[in-house]
Amino acid sequence: MSHFYRLVVSCPDQVGIVAHVSSFIAQQGGSITEASQHSDLETGRFFMRYEILADSLGLSAEAFREAFESVAEQFAMQWALVDTQKQRRVVLMVSRESHCLVDLLYRWQVGELDCDIVGVISNHDDMRSLTEWYGIPYHHVPVDPNDKPAAFEQVQAHIDHARADCVVLARYMQILPPALCQRYAGRVINIHHSFLPSFAGAKPYHQAYQRGVKLIGATCHYVTQELDAGPIIEQDIHRVSHCHTPKDLVRFGRDVEKAVLARGLRWHLEDRVLVHGNKTIVFS
Repeated sequence: MSHFYRLVVSCPDQVGIVAHVSSFIAQQGGSITEASQHSDLETGRFFMRYEILADSLGLSAEAFREAFESVAEQFAMQWALVDTQKQRRVVLMVSRESHCLVDLLYRWQVGELDCDIVGVISNHDDMRSLTEWYGIPYHHVPVDPNDKPAAFEQVQAHIDHARADCVVLARYMQILPPALCQRYAGRVINIHHSFLPSFAGAKPYHQAYQRGVKLIGATCHYVTQELDAGPIIEQDIHRVSHCHTPKDLVRFGRDVEKAVLARGLRWHLEDRVLVHGNKTIVFS
């Protein structure tokens, strides 16, 4: 695989940002292979993502960061330079529904997800054999309804021990406590069906069937302390009709959920998602 640096920038919008950044890269002999920019006219904020062919530069990643600092200061940038040779370490969390976990493990195995899946955490033991077949450590952490803090202390210990850069809730049916949401802010990705809050609780697709919905969908988002209300990364829908049964809706919903979660995770791993308040800019 080619070796790239990804430069991701957020700063107050003004004339000359693209020219200065592009000129800086050109002065280093850098070849820009992909460029994306967006100006938010309401907030006056500018967003940028460049992919640079690393071998075209005469600088290491660390030397690039040091040299670029003067440009960043000039434009008051919040920025990062990511070296694609360093894979992100990902921990998956799951309960009893397997469709999202199976899909992510398969995509990872065939190379669709550029990451290292370093562990799976579950409040049930159902997915152990599947996970260990892939050679991935499996951590069973039951959640006692009367002592949830103790369980989530173990969850945190496993995540920290794995040195995870990203945590994916692949249909993990427990609510993360506020402390964990804050500790891993911007690094926890979740999936939920798009019926919330209209069809909250048990069997949402059956509730949707009773209401005669015409569209079902799913939302991939970052986790915050407010349940299912974090910045949205990706969404999709599937049209249904009176001909479809509740079983059909569940099947369609699972298909949408796993596809949306996989796209959201891939874009996160590729540094295509920039959080802006409770919204995102996604250079997909």
